[in-house]
Amino acid sequence: MDEAKLIEIITTYFKDKIFENHKINSLKTHSKLKSYKINPILVKYLSKILEDDFSPLGIAKALYYPRILGTSINTSFGTRIQNMFVELNLASGSLIKGMDIEFTDKIDGRKKWCQLKSGPNTINSEDVNPLLKKFSTVTNLARTNAMNLNNSDLILGVLYGEEDQLSQHYRKIDAQFPVIIGKEFWHRLTGFAEFYDKLVVNLDTMILDIDTEDFFKQGYMALAKEIESSDLFDFE
Repeated sequence: MDEAKLIEIITTYFKDKIFENHKINSLKTHSKLKSYKINPILVKYLSKILEDDFSPLGIAKALYYPRILGTSINTSFGTRIQNMFVELNLASGSLIKGMDIEFTDKIDGRKKWCQLKSGPNTINSEDVNPLLKKFSTVTNLARTNAMNLNNSDLILGVLYGEEDQLSQHYRKIDAQFPVIIGKEFWHRLTGFAEFYDKLVVNLDTMILDIDTEDFFKQGYMALAKEIESSDLFDFE
């Protein structure tokens, strides 16, 4: 598949499988009061700072905004991209526990076992040792089974960002196993050196052309209406 075609397919995948699903879930699930676990003290405070009042609309925004703008799409992003790589035959799902995908590196021609992360700041200090343990376990398994594998074949692939943006947590991992980020990762995966930059441009154009149909407001207004009639709150 040529570069332009692959970029177009991935751009469409983002639109249909990531952004459209986010919209559907925002209206179908996250606009329902039952989908939230509510801290009654915090929600009253957040309502006050959002709407200067303890009101159904304030509570709706306090619940809905962080879910839709953060948790909802960030949680699904990595899984969707992993599935996309497999569906487009850029990689296969890994049979080794602890690894997400396997693919042939288009730069060095060697097979890579890869765990995926979204961005350069998406792990914490407590994630470092468990990740290193996973990689070390795979290394030991390879030795036991006489696999043609060395440390540089086990990589942590970061989907977006620049090398100088990598947190210190990633750098600790990189000291033992390669952390490949952004442009270089997509080059190794697709074989096209400028693929990442071109994809970002294409995605930017697509995003600016999206008709949101004001779904964000629809969602929190539906939630506010349900809150208004709920017995959980007393607005008197």
